[in-house]
Amino acid sequence: MVVYENKKAKLLVYTRQPSETTYPAGLARSIHFAVSCDGGPFRPLHNNYGILFAKAQISDDNTILPKGVKEPVVFPMSGGCFGIAAERVNEDGSFDGSCRAHMLLWKTVDFIRFHCEGLVEKASLDLSHVSRECTLIEGESVEGSAVEIDAGLCDRIRQNWMQIRHVDTYLPESVTLASEQELEDFLAVSVYSDGSTALKKVEWEKETVDFSTPGTYQVNGTLYDRKYPFPLAQGYGDPVLFQWEGKWHFLGTNDNLNDIGIYIRESETIEGLFSEGVKEHLILGVDEEKGFVQTFWAPEFHMIGGEPYILFAVGGKEWGPQCYLMKLKNGGRIIEPDGWETPVKVLRQDGSPLAADGITLDMTYLLAGGNSYMVWSYRQHIGTPKDTGSMLYIARADEKKPWQLAGEPVLLSRPLFGWENVSGTINNEGPHGFVHNGKVYLTYSGGDACGYTYVLGLLTADEIQDLTDITVWDKSCTPILSFYSVEGEYGPGHNSFFVDDDGNLMIAYHGETSLESRLRCDGIRRVHFDIHGEPVFDMSAERDLNPALSQVSMQVMIK
Repeated sequence: MVVYENKKAKLLVYTRQPSETTYPAGLARSIHFAVSCDGGPFRPLHNNYGILFAKAQISDDNTILPKGVKEPVVFPMSGGCFGIAAERVNEDGSFDGSCRAHMLLWKTVDFIRFHCEGLVEKASLDLSHVSRECTLIEGESVEGSAVEIDAGLCDRIRQNWMQIRHVDTYLPESVTLASEQELEDFLAVSVYSDGSTALKKVEWEKETVDFSTPGTYQVNGTLYDRKYPFPLAQGYGDPVLFQWEGKWHFLGTNDNLNDIGIYIRESETIEGLFSEGVKEHLILGVDEEKGFVQTFWAPEFHMIGGEPYILFAVGGKEWGPQCYLMKLKNGGRIIEPDGWETPVKVLRQDGSPLAADGITLDMTYLLAGGNSYMVWSYRQHIGTPKDTGSMLYIARADEKKPWQLAGEPVLLSRPLFGWENVSGTINNEGPHGFVHNGKVYLTYSGGDACGYTYVLGLLTADEIQDLTDITVWDKSCTPILSFYSVEGEYGPGHNSFFVDDDGNLMIAYHGETSLESRLRCDGIRRVHFDIHGEPVFDMSAERDLNPALSQVSMQVMIK
């Protein structure tokens, strides 16, 4: 960490100019941050993507009224904290008459965690010392508000909001080994810019060592990391990878076949799932009698109570997808349609439909703290003026009867932020989670599912809590993955997690290859854990393993 001793730094807050084709109003009319830690030009944080967003209002007819902000200011407050205030406006920038003489206020002590105070009277804020500055941020002229901060705090802010990268590689100068296998298993330590680490395999030049003759040898090697190019598969959304009976499998929504049918791929390796000519096995096709006609969406594989299931959505002749699950028969082959029991529709606790007045989709299963939960997306009046937008619901599940909820559904999240409801898209969908060090991480998607504004949001909670109590959840104020996260990948979203052959937690997702593309494609990358133990989802291959730091050497002493 760099500390600029005896110096002061500055933090700038600002909004950006909207561009419907590259950065629409729902994103631009949010509060962005930039810092100058060394007296030089301001450098944007979070890749110049918004950090604080105004929450939308919910109308009397349960629709969402998107909001934005303008003219943000930042200023010191009593007790060592800072205030960030802005006028709330409608998404298109027009005057919001519902908050006359009021401003949105956030409080923070570190510009990393924020508490939204909501609308407060403007007259109650001491804005007499607000400083305004005009500057260029990545070629765009912005007028913002700046505040002086300690240089050490500035450095911590940069570390939090700027992307982590591989900065060093550690190996001991010498080790004592007894066999060739021990050398193959010896791992290097990659060190990252925040001080976190990760273990990496090394491809050693073993021919320089005579393992049958005791002695000291110098051996060179190259750090090795599986790199998965983007895109891996074109025309597939909602990717899921998993192992079953020693083989890897791939599920996804098949856009190439108009989302008709559930197909599965099988291979000895992850790479093989995306090789040219890989076979796709149809395990559930059209069946008008059973009501399986269209929108075969987002199949997910889960072990529930020790039994294998696929959760998915499907609709009948009349459009309207609903959540289903199907169980693998005892001894059934996973790639054969006859290996699966007849799918059943997910029901509420009392046996009634999950949603008699809307659509349900993207159901996932979550095991946390010894308790089972289902999380899914629900939407009413889609495509009408009363469209509610898609919302996340959660309920307890029964491992013995996962097709029937064990508790009442609870509203978990609605798309209230500008990155969730942007350019007419109103989405909270595609939830998928994992548990790490006693904490539940539940990702979900917002924005345009087939466009560049698609993003990943994050909900977190302690594993031991009752996850149907929405007060235990913390919702990220800004996306944890967007089209600003990794160069060349647009609209990353609807992800799943899996553990690869090397024990790494991996994220699979779909995205677009350009701003204009509408062809969903799949990608995979490693989930890194930062210096605080929190997951990092945007680690590109180049930042995960810097090629300039991949060559290593150490002394090997053979017993």
